[in-house]
Amino acid sequence: MKDVIFDDFQNTVNDSLIRHKSILDIITKFQESNGRINRAVAKSITSCGCINVNAKKQQIPEDNDDINIESLKNCLKTHIDGNLCDNCREVIEREIGNNLFYLTSLCNILDLNLYDILIKEYDKINTLGKYTFR
Repeated sequence: MKDVIFDDFQNTVNDSLIRHKSILDIITKFQESNGRINRAVAKSITSCGCINVNAKKQQIPEDNDDINIESLKNCLKTHIDGNLCDNCREVIEREIGNNLFYLTSLCNILDLNLYDILIKEYDKINTLGKYTFR
């Protein structure tokens, strides 16, 4: 069922993309949508203030003999304090949606299946598990 939803989304994007069919249009719109996501997150911090960034060096315990992946995961911080307000959440969700549209458009123009890509990445994460460092 999930593959049907992905395929339907991919087909709908393909049908709705008329004006910007050029690979150059798509990759620049995709890049622009990445920037708009970053801008929306930054505005949540600087204009709204619903979230704050409290960034400092990640603290990893010095006694590495006693540390495992689970405890390391608990030591590392997101540096975000607070929660998105409804307005900021809506804006960021809209920008991520636009980004998904252009990502899917890129897949379409390159004859790639977004669901297949997701499954391959999912399988890779499951195979490598917590040892996947990017």
